[in-house]
Amino acid sequence: MAIAVEVPKLGNTVEECLIAKWRKHKGEAVSAGEVVAEIETDKATFEVTAPADGTLLETFFDEGALVPVYTNFFVIGEAGESAEAFRPQLAAPAGAVAATEPVPTETPAAALDHPVAGPVPAAPVGSFSPRARRFAEEHGFHPAAVAGSGPGGRVLEEDLRKLYYSSPRVSSAARKHIEEGMEIRGAGSGVAGMVLSSDLTPPAARISGIREKIARRMRESLSSTAQYTLHTSADAGGLLRVRARVKASTGVPDININDLVTFCAIQALLEVPEVNAEFIDGRIYRHPEIHIGFACDTPRGLVVPVVRDAHQLTAGELSLQMKELAEQAVKGTISVDDLSGATFTVSNMGGLGIESFTPLLNPPQVAILGVDAIQLKPVRRDGGIEFIDAIGLSLTLDHQVIDGAPGARFLKVVKEKIESVESLCTI
Repeated sequence: MAIAVEVPKLGNTVEECLIAKWRKHKGEAVSAGEVVAEIETDKATFEVTAPADGTLLETFFDEGALVPVYTNFFVIGEAGESAEAFRPQLAAPAGAVAATEPVPTETPAAALDHPVAGPVPAAPVGSFSPRARRFAEEHGFHPAAVAGSGPGGRVLEEDLRKLYYSSPRVSSAARKHIEEGMEIRGAGSGVAGMVLSSDLTPPAARISGIREKIARRMRESLSSTAQYTLHTSADAGGLLRVRARVKASTGVPDININDLVTFCAIQALLEVPEVNAEFIDGRIYRHPEIHIGFACDTPRGLVVPVVRDAHQLTAGELSLQMKELAEQAVKGTISVDDLSGATFTVSNMGGLGIESFTPLLNPPQVAILGVDAIQLKPVRRDGGIEFIDAIGLSLTLDHQVIDGAPGARFLKVVKEKIESVESLCTI
């Protein structure tokens, strides 16, 4: 009996997933528990397995498709069974027009200096005037997109003519490479701007679903907030001494510098709670609980695992949870619910030697703490100069919610907590 498999609901906020890769293909035998497909959310990649032994009867979507949750996307059954009863009926995209007449196909380039172009757009059919179609056929010119100046956006011969003579010319050798998949990089370097083989580059890599959503969120972060960053440093002597005791001890969690700084930031949030807030639709939501997010680099891009109720944890407990979540994030097995709900975020670039940076907010949060590298720094003490190990701190805030003075006070408290970390953590 055929069994349809739906795109799972991978978290409270996930409404659609991207089909990242088919591990099995139509007609192949599968075993119960065997991975059939990899799907992506904007946070992580997940594997979907076969619910039973059988044959993969049908896959309803191509790799790269965005599919709503709870939608059938493949069917397992016995060879020869029909899967049509399970085929999803998704609404057509707004503005799509069905084809009612043939569309001109691309013809080979006849001239040495033929302009670069792609196939004629298939929708809406009929948007090219007869003379425009004839011009396209005669010149082998089929642009991927062209703005029409005729009624209702209809493409006229003059529209194609202008685009044709303004398009870059391509040498015969370059055109052959383009037909094999190469792409033009910048302007042509030949005579009169002709594109030569040396102006071509291999096709650009397709951006992943996670990368695209990271990019979108970063753009939204800058466009929807009034970000500013404060920089300071703290004496890291206590951090280094605690770390040394941890490494010399047995039976204690392997607490590292980032764990300790995150723990100190949590203690500072308890004293300056106005920074532990979110700004949503013009309203400020201050949170009594602290759900700490921490930036984590993975093979699929940046993700931010979240330790919930972090203010209730000891430094050792916090360290264990952060390491467990980071490991899951790197493997791509982390739950989507463990990647959402943070009220404050810590991002550590110090391990990579970064001395100072400007972390971007993760809206609707109003603050993020950047942790910089530990460096030798001269300080004035008792009328003399001493050199200390200092750790850099970079705090980005949303000026819509947090003014400079309150932000500076919070950063001052973080500095004090770091410099008294030995009394905060008993190792």
